[in-house]
Amino acid sequence: MTVFPRPHREDVLISAAGLLGGVLLWALGLHTQGGRGLPGLWVLGPLVAISLVELVRRSAPRTALLVATLALVADQFTLGSVATVAMFTDIVYAAVLYGSPSAARRIPWGTAVATVTFTVAALSWLRSPEALLFGVVVAAITIAPATTGVLVRNHRDAAEAARLRAEQTTLLAEMDRTQAVTAERARMARELHDMVANHLSAIAIHSTAALSLDDARTTKDALAVIRENSVAGLAEMRRLIGLLRDAGDDREPAAAPTLRALDSLMEQARTNGASSGLVFALEDRRGDGAALPAPVEMAAYRIVQESLTNALKHAPRGTVTVALELSRRALRVEVASPYGDRPGPRAPGSGAGLVGMRERVALLDGAFEAGPVTADDAGGTKIWRVRALLPVDEESGTS
Repeated sequence: MTVFPRPHREDVLISAAGLLGGVLLWALGLHTQGGRGLPGLWVLGPLVAISLVELVRRSAPRTALLVATLALVADQFTLGSVATVAMFTDIVYAAVLYGSPSAARRIPWGTAVATVTFTVAALSWLRSPEALLFGVVVAAITIAPATTGVLVRNHRDAAEAARLRAEQTTLLAEMDRTQAVTAERARMARELHDMVANHLSAIAIHSTAALSLDDARTTKDALAVIRENSVAGLAEMRRLIGLLRDAGDDREPAAAPTLRALDSLMEQARTNGASSGLVFALEDRRGDGAALPAPVEMAAYRIVQESLTNALKHAPRGTVTVALELSRRALRVEVASPYGDRPGPRAPGSGAGLVGMRERVALLDGAFEAGPVTADDAGGTKIWRVRALLPVDEESGTS
C-alpha cells in the first residue's frame, strides 16, 4: 500500500482554490461546452478528482498526471469546467518540474505528439480549417506548461549546480588558505631556527665555558664571543621581524643568503669553535661563474649553516669539512664533522635543525641523508655526515 507524504502547503492552497473556483463557475452556470455533455452535477466529478491529485503534484507527479489526464478526458463528457482545464495544465507543469529526469525529457515530447495527433484527427473528422483551433487549444494546455516546466527545471538545476560549485570553491579556497598558512608557519620556523640557532648555540657554549673555567682571559674571550653573537642574533631577529611586518608581496627575504657568504659563515664558525678545538675547512668545487637558482642557493646555505651549528653543539675536537660540488643536474652539499663523546660544555639540541634541512631538500625534490658513518681514512674513525643533493636546471649548471 502506497502512503503519500503530507502535501505541501502551496499544493493545498492550489487544490482548494481550484475546487472553490470550479464550484463557483458551476454555480454561475459557466461551462466550456455549452449544452453538450452530461448535465447537472456530473461536471463536479472530474473537478473533485483533479483537485485531489493537486495535493500530490510534488510527491507523486507521475500518478497525479495520469489521474489528471483521465479527469480531463472525463470532463469532455460533461458540460466542462475551466477550473479542471487550468488545474490540468498546472499538473503537467508540476510533472515536468518535480518528476524524474527521464519524465522531464519524455513529457514535452509526449505532449507534442498528442497535440499533432489530435490536430490531425480533428482535421480528418471535421474537414475544416477550424479544426486547427482545436490543435492550438490542446497545445496551450499541454505543450505550453510542459515547456515552461522544462525551462524552470533547467534554471533550477543550473542554480543548484552553481551553488554546489560555489561551495566547492569556498571549500577549496579554505583548504588552500589552511595549507598556505601551515606552509608559511613551517617556513618561518625554519628561517627563525636557521638564523638564530647558530648564534644562540655559540652563546650557550661560551657562557658555559666562562662559568666553568676560572681564568680571566678565557672569560674575557668568551664574553667577547657572546657579545658578538648576541648582537648578530638580535640583528637577524630584527630583520626577520621587519620582514613579517612588511606588507609587500615579496615571498622571500629581500636579502636572502647565498653561497657567496660562505666565507664569512666559515669565519664565524672558526671564531665560535676555537675554544672547542674545532677546525673548519671549505672545499668549494663548483667552478667559477656557476649560477644557481635562488631557492637552491638559499637551501644550500641554510644546510651548511645548520650543520656547522650542530658541529659547534655536539662535535668533539677535530676538523669540520664543508664540500660543495656542482654537476649539470644537481648541487651536492656535504658536511662532515667528528663524531663521539665531547668533553666540556655542550649546548642542548632539539632535532629541529635536521627536520628543517630535510624539509628544505624535500621542497626542491632533492635527496637528503644525515647520520654517523665510517670515514674513508685508514683509522676507520666515525664521523657525522650530512649530505644533500639539490636538483638544478641544466641551464643553471656548468657546461
